[in-house]
Amino acid sequence: MNTTQFGKQGWTPDRIGSLKGKTYIITGTTSGTGFEAAKILLSKGAKVVMLNRNPKKSKDTIVALKQELGNNIDVTSIQMDLAEQASVKKASEEVLKKVPQIDALICNAAIAQVPKQTLTVDGWESQMGTNYYGNFTLQALLFPLIEKSKGRIVTVGSMGYDMGMKTINFDDMNWDKGYNANTAYSQSKLAQIMAIYELQDRLEKAGKTDVKAYACHPGASRTNLINTSGSFMMKFIYNLMMFSPLVQSAEKGAYPQLMCATEPNLDQSGFYGPTGRSNWVGPVGAHKIEPHAKDKAVAEKLWEVSEKATGLEWNI
Repeated sequence: MNTTQFGKQGWTPDRIGSLKGKTYIITGTTSGTGFEAAKILLSKGAKVVMLNRNPKKSKDTIVALKQELGNNIDVTSIQMDLAEQASVKKASEEVLKKVPQIDALICNAAIAQVPKQTLTVDGWESQMGTNYYGNFTLQALLFPLIEKSKGRIVTVGSMGYDMGMKTINFDDMNWDKGYNANTAYSQSKLAQIMAIYELQDRLEKAGKTDVKAYACHPGASRTNLINTSGSFMMKFIYNLMMFSPLVQSAEKGAYPQLMCATEPNLDQSGFYGPTGRSNWVGPVGAHKIEPHAKDKAVAEKLWEVSEKATGLEWNI
């Protein structure tokens, strides 16, 4: 299936008009798809606020963006480590103080393939703690401003949601038994996506249709994700894959999140990403999502567990 609702080429950033006066918050912009997404938004005149763990890399990123796009771009950075709830809360406070509106919060940062079971400072398995709980808290805390701005929440998931258990392992969320890097990563990505569809239902029920929530994924892109946290063997395999025609550029990997952040009247029920082979590459549009990602009973339980774990109730 090579055609999408956007024609044979699929969605491309050519569809984005001027973004002057709009503000986007993006996590994880020092490399890969996050960097490319920030660059494209800035090139269209948007204001971009980057949330990154490493302040030095953030500074270097701003320098690189200004070298490429000129000194007039409106880009700032706030330090945030998604793996630590205290850091997410502090960064959210800073955003709420400094940023008057949020047209879209793009949750792009993630960790993957952590070889051994590792717990975050808050006591969660590291991939779940970073990819899922970190984003759950960030979205909850920024929600009032997103709502005021009639903005969007965009979660960058992964096709990994369809590997592993295909449900949430509520009995052992930290994988004390049988930890496996792929299964734990898959679990964190499934939780991320499930929470977005559950959020959609909750917004609709509350009559808050001004806020939109989207789930997407980058396909197979040439990024540093596996190199940052994967095991030696995973890195070796992944770096061989980099030269395969089954892998696309990081810029193309940024298209799904950009589409979800900017495209008017985009259907929220879709799952957006490349529509070519295995959904790894190809024209960007909506494609099939497996039913387990929209299992209502599991999603409701996940939401309750998440509010309890983070101590945060979403004010919807």
